[in-house]
Amino acid sequence: MTAEPLLSVSDLRVRFRIGGVISALAGHRIEIEAVAGVGFTLERGQTFALVGESGSGKTTLARAVNGLQPVAGGSIRFEGRELQDLPQADWKPLRRKMSMMFQDPVGSLSPRLSVRSLLAEPFAIHGLSGRSLEAEVERLLAIVGLPKDFAERYPHQLSGGQARRVGVARAVALDPDLIIADEPTAGLDVSVQGEVLNLLNDLRDRMGLSMLIITHNLHVVRQIADRMAVMYLGRFVEEGETEAIFRAPHHPYTAALLSANPEPDPDKVHNRIALPAEVPSLLDRPAGCEFHTRCPFAQDLCATSVPAPSVIGSSRLTCHFPLNTGLSAVASNAAN
Repeated sequence: MTAEPLLSVSDLRVRFRIGGVISALAGHRIEIEAVAGVGFTLERGQTFALVGESGSGKTTLARAVNGLQPVAGGSIRFEGRELQDLPQADWKPLRRKMSMMFQDPVGSLSPRLSVRSLLAEPFAIHGLSGRSLEAEVERLLAIVGLPKDFAERYPHQLSGGQARRVGVARAVALDPDLIIADEPTAGLDVSVQGEVLNLLNDLRDRMGLSMLIITHNLHVVRQIADRMAVMYLGRFVEEGETEAIFRAPHHPYTAALLSANPEPDPDKVHNRIALPAEVPSLLDRPAGCEFHTRCPFAQDLCATSVPAPSVIGSSRLTCHFPLNTGLSAVASNAAN
């Protein structure tokens, strides 16, 4: 019998109501669909990454999983339990099992609390007594590679990397099963980013954690994620094994994102796929394939017909003319 995934999301939808001038001009309340029918599974001990440009719906999706954002439809199952319409009283014990790391390493820590208080706070919030908080603080500092005298410091006395390590310590304090990390390396130097990612990978292996990572940094994705999903206008355009997608992306949007990623090998030919800067508004989604207005490989069919989901190798995608298949739009355009 196959074990159930730790997290299973199916046909998830999140909508926002737009007020103000736009709704007044329209004469009624307008809704936009920020997450439009996405689904994925996260196995125990694995890391899943959500990537895409700003506004693609990554953070909204993560907040929905953690119960911080109401959803309009679909299913979220955690450890086999349906989270849709879960009473608020039932969320508190669940949040011991799924921790959230926020984007700003320093700003996400209360400036009024010392590191000792910040690390002891999760135990107080969840009413966990019968243990030495001092010992727990020292244990957590040791886990993330900080000296125990850091307990006396305040957030403004920490570097970005040190503050991020404190954030990681808070996230693992209650031995969760899932960590949801929003841009875990944002604002950090490249060398410090590597240290933080190595720490997260080490903790995942030692503690049996699963992680949901939200990022636009593709170096992060390749170093830490087993699987990844590329989001565009609230939908997944490609989802699959990370290494397979990096080797041969099938959706033009994925290929464009990867081509913009700095290449460390100076001898490697780097062919960047340029995209127009203008991302369509969620208030006026393009007809057909929603990416066709920016796609350098779009053909007439793309403007009128919504592509059906397909599977190529380990990847699932929605594209009429997928790349790296021998039948791609690149080959077709070259022939014309």
